[in-house]
Amino acid sequence: MRGLFNFILFSSIYVACIAIVMIWQTNALLHVQDINRAYYFFVFCATMCSYNFHWYLTPADYSTSERILWGARHKSLQLGLCAAGAIGAMYGFWLLKEHWLALSGAAVLTFLYSAPKLPQKAFVWLRRIAIGKTIFLTTVWIYVTTVMPVLIEKIPYSHDLLLFALHRFFLVYALCMLFDYRDLESDKREGIRSLITWLTPRNLRRLYFTSLTLSALFALALYPIDNWLLTAVLLAPVAITTLITRYTLKNRSDHYYYFVVDGMVMLSSLIHFIIANI
Repeated sequence: MRGLFNFILFSSIYVACIAIVMIWQTNALLHVQDINRAYYFFVFCATMCSYNFHWYLTPADYSTSERILWGARHKSLQLGLCAAGAIGAMYGFWLLKEHWLALSGAAVLTFLYSAPKLPQKAFVWLRRIAIGKTIFLTTVWIYVTTVMPVLIEKIPYSHDLLLFALHRFFLVYALCMLFDYRDLESDKREGIRSLITWLTPRNLRRLYFTSLTLSALFALALYPIDNWLLTAVLLAPVAITTLITRYTLKNRSDHYYYFVVDGMVMLSSLIHFIIANI
């Protein structure tokens, strides 16, 4: 059972499902009627490809991380999942070729996040300027799960979209900061700079809690648009993340971070989905 759990978690199937559930919530919240199923397929495959590519490039030297050690034992599997994801993503891209420019932008941004791990000189220099990688990763996630579904369906801009995107952005940004704090030493060993290495602990705490506060405020701003139940659903991961912050900072477990902390990203989407199907 543990082996199956590790496979789902460390093969990036879990995080790919997170992206799918988040896209569902975007469509539900913004009342998208004609949902493009091909986009779900594209995002799932692209997420599998990009995350397995990222972890395939992550060195296991001197690491005690269970995920990294699992990856070191399953390099062929990671490469196979990356290749399968790439093939699926290319097929999805062909199905969505009308939106090639927006999709290409997402693909390039996703690649650039993992590019600093490549040993080639053309990419090594990116490690020195990756101080904004947390904002970068957050932006990619919000673009793919919140903005792109609306662009594909050609839905006009609305304040609902802006408020929802900002709510998600600041929540995901805060969660990414927790990962950066945990990975501080490994990033230093790889020569990758991040916001964590630049800010003082005091300023980092301020930024973290400011981000959570802004996420909550933008969720509350959506109240007149829908109802109190949806607002409560959106606030749930913000409140829980705030409550578990102290424990999270002391914890180094890969299972905790990649299941619980990552799970906070999709918690409101999952609750929303359950309520909608009761």
